[in-house]
Parts: sequence; structure tokens; C-alpha cells
Amino acid sequence: MLDKVKGAIFDLDGVIVDTAKYHFLAWKWLADQWGFEFTETDNERLKGVSRIRSLEIVLEIGGIDISEEEKLQKAEQKNEKYLQYIHQMDRSEVLPGAEEYLLQLRRRGVRIALGSASKNAVFILEKVGLAELFDAVIDGTKVSKAKPDPEVFIAGCEALGLEPGECVVFEDAEAGVEAAIAAGIYVVGIGNPDILVAANRVVSGLNELV
Repeated sequence: MLDKVKGAIFDLDGVIVDTAKYHFLAWKWLADQWGFEFTETDNERLKGVSRIRSLEIVLEIGGIDISEEEKLQKAEQKNEKYLQYIHQMDRSEVLPGAEEYLLQLRRRGVRIALGSASKNAVFILEKVGLAELFDAVIDGTKVSKAKPDPEVFIAGCEALGLEPGECVVFEDAEAGVEAAIAAGIYVVGIGNPDILVAANRVVSGLNELV
């Protein structure tokens, strides 16, 4: 399947770069303000989830109840903290094999899109020097429904001018795998095969495919 595809759609966090650690630190900073512990295990529940839904999960974990207006304020505070972290990013943050695999696909004429819930996706790609390798970026500023809804991947196929059956998705989160399957796209899981059981194939990282 990977040899025949015309389009490839990549998630960002945990697939191209490891920004998950910065999301974790920003959510932990917020939880600390409320006086409860937010762990890395808790953080797993936020993978591939929108910012507001992530905040709601954090509030559930801490048993905190706030107004809708406060939710928007806190989500913005978290993002400001996260932005402080990612402003320090550079090419060294690109995960092993990611740049090489993107270049390999481009040499074969495969069209490439990003499909991410992040609203900072373009900024991050520019910071790590990979922006020019993507033909399209579908991020949190262009879609309204979070994974596992397939909207982001359907939009990715449309942006590439391809049908779902002509594309492959690379995802590290269960919600993302579910979204790709719902969109009718072959999906390669990046990470733990015991977690990403629904993926068509699972590899530890893009370096396995180079």
C-alpha cells in the first residue's frame, strides 16, 4: 500500500516532531495552579484532542468546575505557556527519520499534507525547517471537529486533490487512527501496537520506513 499511494497525510505531534512534551508541561502548569497533580498518564488522554476538549478532561481529572468564559481564558493561558516552550524549537526537535521519509515521498511524486488539531502547526513546521515539504496544511484553524471525527483527513485529501483510497495517514494517537478509518484511509500507526490496534500497520517511528 505504501508503495502505491499518491498522497500522505501526517499528524504533527508524535509523528513529525515531539511537541507532546510541551503540551504536557503547559497542562501541568495549569493543573499546578489549581493545586492538583497532572501526570504523564493523564496526558495520554489528551493526544489528538482539541484544546477545549483537552481542558475539559484536565478539569474532570482535577474535579474542577468553571464557567464557559473561564474555560476560554484558561485554554488561552495554557496556549500562551505552550507557545513560550515551542518558540525555542529548532530542527533538532524533528523525530528520527521524519525529514528523510518526507523527502523520500516527495522524490516519488507523492503529495504531502499535514492533518493536525494544533493551531500552531504552520509556526512549528517553520521553526523546524520542514514547512516547504508540505503541499497543504490542515490544522485547528481550518477544521471545527476534533479527531476521532474524520473532518481533518477528509479535508486533507481534498486539499491534495485525491480520493481517500489514494492516501495514507500517519498517526500516533488512537483518536487519530479512528478518524483515518472513518475517512476510509489506510492508516499507519506510529508507536505502540498494543494501543494502536485498529491501525492497518504499526511502526515505532518514520525511521522504520526510510
